[in-house]
Amino acid sequence: MKLLVGSDFHGNEVMVERFIAKAEEEHAEIILLCGDITNFGTLREATHLLSRFTRLRVPVLFVPGNCDPPSLLGVDLEGVRCIHGRTVSYDEISFLGIGGSPPTPFHTPFEIEEKEILVKINQAAENLIEDRRLILVSHAPPHGTRLDRTGFGLHVGSKSVRKFIEDKGPFLVFCGHIHEARGEDRINETILINPGPARHGDYVSVSLKNGDIDVEFDSL
Repeated sequence: MKLLVGSDFHGNEVMVERFIAKAEEEHAEIILLCGDITNFGTLREATHLLSRFTRLRVPVLFVPGNCDPPSLLGVDLEGVRCIHGRTVSYDEISFLGIGGSPPTPFHTPFEIEEKEILVKINQAAENLIEDRRLILVSHAPPHGTRLDRTGFGLHVGSKSVRKFIEDKGPFLVFCGHIHEARGEDRINETILINPGPARHGDYVSVSLKNGDIDVEFDSL
Protein backbone atom coordinates (compact mmCIF):
# COMPACT_ATOMS: atom_id res chain seq x y z
CA MET A 1 0.00 0.00 0.00
CA LYS A 2 1.31 3.43 -0.93
CA LEU A 3 0.36 6.37 1.33
CA LEU A 4 0.97 10.07 0.78
CA VAL A 5 0.73 12.14 3.95
CA GLY A 6 0.46 15.91 4.30
CA SER A 7 -0.39 18.31 7.11
CA ASP A 8 -0.70 22.01 7.79
CA PHE A 9 -1.49 23.38 4.35
CA HIS A 10 -2.90 26.52 6.03
CA GLY A 11 -4.86 27.50 2.94
CA ASN A 12 -1.92 27.38 0.51
CA GLU A 13 -3.68 26.44 -2.73
CA VAL A 14 -0.45 26.18 -4.70
CA MET A 15 0.85 23.50 -2.33
CA VAL A 16 -2.50 21.70 -2.35
CA GLU A 17 -2.24 21.40 -6.14
CA ARG A 18 1.40 20.29 -5.97
CA PHE A 19 0.53 17.69 -3.38
CA ILE A 20 -2.29 16.34 -5.54
CA ALA A 21 0.02 16.21 -8.54
CA LYS A 22 2.59 14.31 -6.47
CA ALA A 23 -0.10 11.82 -5.39
CA GLU A 24 -0.93 11.20 -9.04
CA GLU A 25 2.73 10.89 -9.97
CA GLU A 26 3.47 8.40 -7.19
CA HIS A 27 0.23 6.43 -7.72
CA ALA A 28 -0.71 6.86 -4.08
CA GLU A 29 -3.46 4.48 -2.97
CA ILE A 30 -4.55 6.38 0.15
CA ILE A 31 -4.09 10.06 1.05
CA LEU A 32 -3.85 11.15 4.69
CA LEU A 33 -4.25 14.79 5.73
CA CYS A 34 -3.39 15.63 9.34
CA GLY A 35 -5.26 18.90 9.70
CA ASP A 36 -4.96 22.66 9.33
CA ILE A 37 -6.31 22.55 5.82
CA THR A 38 -7.10 26.25 6.25
CA ASN A 39 -5.59 29.11 8.21
CA PHE A 40 -8.53 30.15 10.41
CA GLY A 41 -10.72 29.62 7.35
CA THR A 42 -14.44 29.08 6.91
CA LEU A 43 -16.22 25.83 6.15
CA ARG A 44 -16.65 27.04 2.58
CA GLU A 45 -12.91 27.65 2.21
CA ALA A 46 -12.09 24.26 3.71
CA THR A 47 -14.50 22.34 1.48
CA HIS A 48 -13.21 24.25 -1.56
CA LEU A 49 -9.67 23.03 -0.87
CA LEU A 50 -10.74 19.49 0.02
CA SER A 51 -12.93 19.18 -3.08
CA ARG A 52 -9.79 19.40 -5.21
CA PHE A 53 -8.72 16.01 -3.89
CA THR A 54 -11.81 14.27 -5.29
CA ARG A 55 -10.24 13.99 -8.72
CA LEU A 56 -7.68 11.53 -7.36
CA ARG A 57 -10.34 8.81 -7.14
CA VAL A 58 -8.62 7.21 -4.15
CA PRO A 59 -9.60 7.40 -0.47
CA VAL A 60 -8.65 10.72 1.12
CA LEU A 61 -8.88 10.61 4.92
CA PHE A 62 -8.48 13.78 6.95
CA VAL A 63 -8.86 15.26 10.41
CA PRO A 64 -9.41 18.98 11.04
CA GLY A 65 -6.64 20.92 12.74
CA ASN A 66 -6.95 23.52 15.45
CA CYS A 67 -6.91 26.26 12.78
CA ASP A 68 -9.84 24.68 10.90
CA PRO A 69 -13.52 25.34 11.61
CA PRO A 70 -15.17 22.71 13.86
CA SER A 71 -18.01 22.62 11.31
CA LEU A 72 -15.65 20.59 9.13
CA LEU A 73 -16.45 17.54 11.24
CA GLY A 74 -18.38 14.91 9.33
CA VAL A 75 -17.59 16.31 5.87
CA ASP A 76 -17.61 13.65 3.16
CA LEU A 77 -16.92 14.81 -0.40
CA GLU A 78 -16.93 11.94 -2.89
CA GLY A 79 -14.37 9.90 -1.00
CA VAL A 80 -12.76 12.76 0.92
CA ARG A 81 -13.75 11.76 4.44
CA CYS A 82 -13.36 13.29 7.86
CA ILE A 83 -12.30 10.54 10.29
CA HIS A 84 -12.26 12.57 13.51
CA GLY A 85 -13.49 10.16 16.17
CA ARG A 86 -14.03 7.44 13.58
CA THR A 87 -12.35 4.35 12.22
CA VAL A 88 -12.27 3.16 8.62
CA SER A 89 -10.52 0.13 7.15
CA TYR A 90 -8.87 -0.63 3.82
CA ASP A 91 -7.37 -4.03 3.14
CA GLU A 92 -5.79 -5.18 6.41
CA ILE A 93 -5.30 -1.71 7.90
CA SER A 94 -7.61 0.38 10.08
CA PHE A 95 -7.28 4.16 10.27
CA LEU A 96 -8.44 6.06 13.36
CA GLY A 97 -8.59 9.84 13.42
CA ILE A 98 -8.50 12.55 16.06
CA GLY A 99 -8.45 16.21 15.08
CA GLY A 100 -8.10 19.56 16.81
CA SER A 101 -5.52 20.13 19.53
CA PRO A 102 -5.34 20.56 23.28
CA PRO A 103 -5.95 24.17 24.39
CA THR A 104 -3.34 26.66 23.21
CA PRO A 105 -2.51 30.22 24.36
CA PHE A 106 -3.89 31.46 21.03
CA HIS A 107 -7.56 30.36 21.41
CA THR A 108 -7.71 28.78 17.96
CA PRO A 109 -11.03 27.59 16.48
CA PHE A 110 -10.85 23.86 17.22
CA GLU A 111 -9.32 23.14 20.60
CA ILE A 112 -10.34 20.17 22.76
CA GLU A 113 -9.72 19.43 26.41
CA GLU A 114 -7.54 16.38 27.05
CA LYS A 115 -10.39 14.52 28.75
CA GLU A 116 -12.57 14.92 25.66
CA ILE A 117 -9.74 13.79 23.38
CA LEU A 118 -9.33 10.61 25.41
CA VAL A 119 -13.06 9.88 25.42
CA LYS A 120 -13.38 10.50 21.67
CA ILE A 121 -10.38 8.42 20.70
CA ASN A 122 -11.33 5.51 22.93
CA GLN A 123 -14.90 5.51 21.63
CA ALA A 124 -13.56 5.28 18.09
CA ALA A 125 -11.28 2.43 19.13
CA GLU A 126 -14.31 0.36 20.17
CA ASN A 127 -14.96 -0.22 16.45
CA LEU A 128 -11.49 -1.57 15.70
CA ILE A 129 -11.17 -5.05 14.23
CA GLU A 130 -8.62 -7.03 16.21
CA ASP A 131 -6.77 -8.70 13.34
CA ARG A 132 -6.14 -5.44 11.47
CA ARG A 133 -3.11 -3.22 11.94
CA LEU A 134 -3.83 0.29 13.19
CA ILE A 135 -2.68 3.68 11.90
CA LEU A 136 -3.54 6.74 13.99
CA VAL A 137 -4.08 10.03 12.13
CA SER A 138 -3.87 12.90 14.63
CA HIS A 139 -3.43 16.62 14.25
CA ALA A 140 -1.78 16.96 17.66
CA PRO A 141 1.43 15.01 18.22
CA PRO A 142 1.83 12.84 21.32
CA HIS A 143 3.28 14.64 24.31
CA GLY A 144 6.93 14.32 25.25
CA THR A 145 8.41 13.37 21.88
CA ARG A 146 10.59 14.97 19.24
CA LEU A 147 7.42 15.77 17.31
CA ASP A 148 5.76 18.04 19.87
CA ARG A 149 8.76 20.17 20.80
CA THR A 150 8.44 23.83 19.85
CA GLY A 151 11.25 26.15 18.87
CA PHE A 152 11.32 27.30 22.51
CA GLY A 153 11.97 23.73 23.67
CA LEU A 154 8.49 23.20 25.12
CA HIS A 155 6.59 19.93 24.72
CA VAL A 156 3.02 20.90 23.79
CA GLY A 157 1.55 17.69 22.40
CA SER A 158 -1.43 15.75 23.65
CA LYS A 159 -1.05 13.57 26.72
CA SER A 160 -4.25 11.75 25.76
CA VAL A 161 -2.88 10.89 22.33
CA ARG A 162 0.26 9.57 23.99
CA LYS A 163 -1.75 7.46 26.44
CA PHE A 164 -3.75 5.97 23.57
CA ILE A 165 -0.54 5.07 21.74
CA GLU A 166 0.91 3.45 24.86
CA ASP A 167 -2.33 1.51 25.52
CA LYS A 168 -3.25 0.43 21.97
CA GLY A 169 0.13 0.33 20.22
CA PRO A 170 -0.74 1.43 16.67
CA PHE A 171 2.11 0.54 14.33
CA LEU A 172 2.14 4.02 12.75
CA VAL A 173 1.08 7.50 13.86
CA PHE A 174 0.92 10.52 11.57
CA CYS A 175 0.53 13.99 13.07
CA GLY A 176 1.28 17.66 12.43
CA HIS A 177 0.58 20.89 14.33
CA ILE A 178 4.17 21.70 15.38
CA HIS A 179 5.74 22.97 12.17
CA GLU A 180 9.31 23.02 13.42
CA ALA A 181 9.13 19.43 14.68
CA ARG A 182 9.21 17.65 11.32
CA GLY A 183 10.69 14.21 11.69
CA GLU A 184 10.36 10.72 13.15
CA ASP A 185 10.30 9.27 16.65
CA ARG A 186 9.02 6.21 18.50
CA ILE A 187 6.94 5.31 21.51
CA ASN A 188 7.77 1.68 22.27
CA GLU A 189 7.29 -0.08 18.92
CA THR A 190 5.07 2.64 17.42
CA ILE A 191 6.62 4.77 14.68
CA LEU A 192 5.65 8.45 14.88
CA ILE A 193 5.82 10.72 11.82
CA ASN A 194 5.37 14.49 11.48
CA PRO A 195 5.65 15.23 7.73
CA GLY A 196 6.20 18.94 8.37
CA PRO A 197 4.09 21.82 7.07
CA ALA A 198 2.78 21.27 3.56
CA ARG A 199 2.43 25.02 3.15
CA HIS A 200 6.24 24.99 2.94
CA GLY A 201 6.19 21.98 0.59
CA ASP A 202 6.85 19.22 3.14
CA TYR A 203 5.23 15.80 2.92
CA VAL A 204 6.02 12.11 3.38
CA SER A 205 5.61 9.11 1.12
CA VAL A 206 5.09 5.75 2.84
CA SER A 207 5.18 2.26 1.35
CA LEU A 208 3.76 -0.67 3.32
CA LYS A 209 4.62 -4.11 1.99
CA ASN A 210 4.89 -7.50 3.64
CA GLY A 211 5.18 -5.93 7.08
CA ASP A 212 7.96 -3.55 6.01
CA ILE A 213 7.57 0.23 6.36
CA ASP A 214 9.47 2.57 4.07
CA VAL A 215 9.13 6.27 4.97
CA GLU A 216 10.53 8.97 2.70
CA PHE A 217 10.52 12.64 3.73
CA ASP A 218 10.40 14.89 0.68
CA SER A 219 9.46 18.34 -0.59
CA LEU A 220 7.02 19.43 -3.25
